[in-house]
Amino acid sequence: MNQILATKLGMTQIFDGDGNLIPVTVLKAGPVTLVQKKTKEKDGYESFQVGFIPAKEKHITRPLSGHFKKANVKPFRVLKELSLENSKDLTPGEELKVSDLFKVGEFVDVLGTSKGKGFQGVMKRHNFNGGPKSHGGMSHRRPASGGETNSAKVYRGKRAPGHMGSDSVTVQGLEVVGLEPEKHLLILKGGVPGPNQSRLFIRTSVKLVKKMHKKETARLAKQQKEAGKEKGKGKK
Repeated sequence: MNQILATKLGMTQIFDGDGNLIPVTVLKAGPVTLVQKKTKEKDGYESFQVGFIPAKEKHITRPLSGHFKKANVKPFRVLKELSLENSKDLTPGEELKVSDLFKVGEFVDVLGTSKGKGFQGVMKRHNFNGGPKSHGGMSHRRPASGGETNSAKVYRGKRAPGHMGSDSVTVQGLEVVGLEPEKHLLILKGGVPGPNQSRLFIRTSVKLVKKMHKKETARLAKQQKEAGKEKGKGKK
């Protein structure tokens, strides 16, 4: 599984080879710099700590400054641990680009934080229809009754006004439809969570890869079965 950090630039549209219009999201994925290599002998697991988005020295704490100097790299605003394929030969200080990790046609999962919308009512938050809008109606956008009175309480999960957005959201199985290695751009089919300039975490799609592997295995098994039947008919 390959992983990388990215910044959302915005959405646009492109045409595929058949002339179909496809909505896409453009991300600036990486480059990320390897800061620390963690091993089973020393840390109990294998992983790579990478830095994303350069930072000024005056904005970094002394412990972090020493951490970056030990790796002989410049300071970064974001530090995150990633698991990378074929990463045994990588050493701290190396730079990883999006074109090294992903290819056009692959599928990825995107993790981010959705747009914060503040305190919202039930019509916006839960898609309620609202009350009567005719003369005399006094509950146009209000919620209805709170529930039964015998229990003398409001049950957990009751849909009501409240804070909306700013949730951790994962969008699975987005197709990579374009790459621009020179500009570190990754183009995905569909939308991703969060506003423009928000930070995202991208990884190889887990569920979709397993699903595609099962389909391919079933297809090969079916071909072998049909080939065996034809071979048996030939012997007869």
